[in-house]
Amino acid sequence: MDFAAVHHSLSVFRSLLHVESLTVAAHLPGLALAERYRLSIFDGQILASALNARCNVLYSEDMQDGQVIEDVLTIRNPFKS
Repeated sequence: MDFAAVHHSLSVFRSLLHVESLTVAAHLPGLALAERYRLSIFDGQILASALNARCNVLYSEDMQDGQVIEDVLTIRNPFKS
């Protein structure tokens, strides 16, 4: 995708979905999640933000499909058949 298409797609996502920002409140728990579940720091931050937003499902093609984080958040790969 070119940058114009990326900007447009992100604009559509933001209009339809609640977007949670990475905050200091998510930073330390994100590091702890990365360490506990042996993930990258970036994935830990994503998980912490999802937990802070009280999500039950996180769609990611990078993380393990079906993995449950903190007994609350289930990772789903949207491309898995």
